[in-house]
Amino acid sequence: MPKTPAEANIKLVMLTTKPADWRKPKIAELNAGIDISTKILKSDYKFGPTASDTINEAALSAAGNSKDFGASNFDASITPWRYHDGTGKVALTEDAVYQALKVKGTEVYMYERRGAHHTQAFAAGDIVTGAWLTTDNPTPVNDLSGYLKSTIALGHRDFVLDVAVTA
Repeated sequence: MPKTPAEANIKLVMLTTKPADWRKPKIAELNAGIDISTKILKSDYKFGPTASDTINEAALSAAGNSKDFGASNFDASITPWRYHDGTGKVALTEDAVYQALKVKGTEVYMYERRGAHHTQAFAAGDIVTGAWLTTDNPTPVNDLSGYLKSTIALGHRDFVLDVAVTA
């Protein structure tokens, strides 16, 4: 089997309403979500677990330090492009990602699938990482050499790794 390139083989969808069981996403729920794969910047995209907290409690009898893993952590942030019409007004349909996330404290559910082309619909058995997230205030990007955009940090309430999509 050849290695799978990351290029165009990551799909990210956002659900603005809580699924029936967000830890076990269904095909219909994911396919009805907002596909944001083509609406966010690749270079600073973050969505996944990071180093866990550590517990450093050595036994009295230990000759050295002790290190074990505690609470899990998850890092997520996206940078959606902004969309305006020719007069400077926000083009609400195209600007849907930013509009859904612009208010601090907004809860959303995001699911990432790796391996299949981003244009392929979700299917039973697809493996996804899912997260129940809250938004921070959007931060406008100061590099104005490209498109207008804002980075949105996403705090995680909980997450699931390598979950199979069900019918």
